[in-house]
Amino acid sequence: MADPKTSAPKLKNDEIDTALVRSLADILNDTDLTEIEVERGDLKIRVAREVTMAAPVQYAAAPAAAPAPAPTAAAAPASMPSDPATIVPRSGEEVKSPMVGTAYLQASPEAPPFVQPGDKVKKGQTLLIVEAMKTMNPIQAPRDGVVKEILVGDAQPVEFGEPLVLLEA
Repeated sequence: MADPKTSAPKLKNDEIDTALVRSLADILNDTDLTEIEVERGDLKIRVAREVTMAAPVQYAAAPAAAPAPAPTAAAAPASMPSDPATIVPRSGEEVKSPMVGTAYLQASPEAPPFVQPGDKVKKGQTLLIVEAMKTMNPIQAPRDGVVKEILVGDAQPVEFGEPLVLLEA
C-alpha cells in the first residue's frame, strides 16, 4: 500500500481534497458506519451521516374474542331515563366490584350461572367472578339473602365500585 504522506496531493491551507471526502462518503454509504475520520499530517477530515431511526411501533394485544352474550333482562340499562319521576330507587344491598375487570356470570360458557334473580344465597357463596389480569376473582355474597337483581351482563367490562348484584334480606 502506498504511503499516504507521499501519495496525497499537496493542498493549500484553505483547499479541501473533495475526492477524498467523496471517497469517504462512498465508504459510509457502502457500509453500516455512521462516521469516518482520516488524518494526514495536519489535515483531519471527518465525514459523518445522521442516522434517523423510526420510533418503535407499539402494538396492543387484541382482546380475546369472547362469545357474544345472550340478551338478558339482567343487563344494565343503556341510559338513564330523562324524567326523574320515572327513576325507581333500588332497595337492597349492592354488591360492588372490588376491581376493574370483566364480569362473568358462570364458571365457563357451558356451565350454569352461579346465581339467578330469586336465588337464596349464603354468606361467602360465589355470586359471579371478575377476571382481572388473567386472574379469576370470585365475588362472594357479603351476607345471607336473596338475589334481587343481577346488574351486569356476562363478559361485561366493569369498573371499580360498580354495582354488580342487588341482594335483599
